Amino acid sequence: MNYGYSGIFGILLLIAVVYAIINIAQSGADSGKKALWIVLVLVLPLLGFILWFFLGPKSGGKG
Repeated sequence: MNYGYSGIFGILLLIAVVYAIINIAQSGADSGKKALWIVLVLVLPLLGFILWFFLGPKSGGKG
């Protein structure tokens, strides 16, 4: 069975992951937290994006 991301869902997920990584990199969080969030988003794209969206550091803010 193939459980990969494909089609329009895969493209949307890729855009969401890139958006999250850019926002994480621009956030006011310390470098260690940024690195952990980026790794989480890269290793678990869908779950990582959802967790970042609700719990992660946002651009321009502290967190």
